[in-house]
Amino acid sequence: MHELALTQSIVEMVAEHAQGRTVKRVTLEVGKLTCVMPEALRFCFDLVAAGTAIDGAMLDIREIEGRARCVSCGVEFVQNTLYTTCPCGARYFARIAGEELRIKEYELAFDGAAQVECGPA
Repeated sequence: MHELALTQSIVEMVAEHAQGRTVKRVTLEVGKLTCVMPEALRFCFDLVAAGTAIDGAMLDIREIEGRARCVSCGVEFVQNTLYTTCPCGARYFARIAGEELRIKEYELAFDGAAQVECGPA
């Protein structure tokens, strides 16, 4: 289960960035084409966060739909699996979304809860 290692990395990164302040919420973006199971991340989160600045924080996971643009016809389409082809039948496309795995933001518990953005939106 690689989600355990991913969750450990997420907790370490947020805890390091929070610099000892208490974290109330962590928001992740997980693309549906990443082969990462959001429920497994949720299961691991409380276990890994125990005893850290993130202990007791809520985990908010936003799943990002897979999307691609066909190289042949130019249409943008939903890609439910890694093997979904364009409606025109072409197999050559540029993936637009669905492979994300990022810490979108986290909320700290001080002075009315500050919010910190992590990376480009």
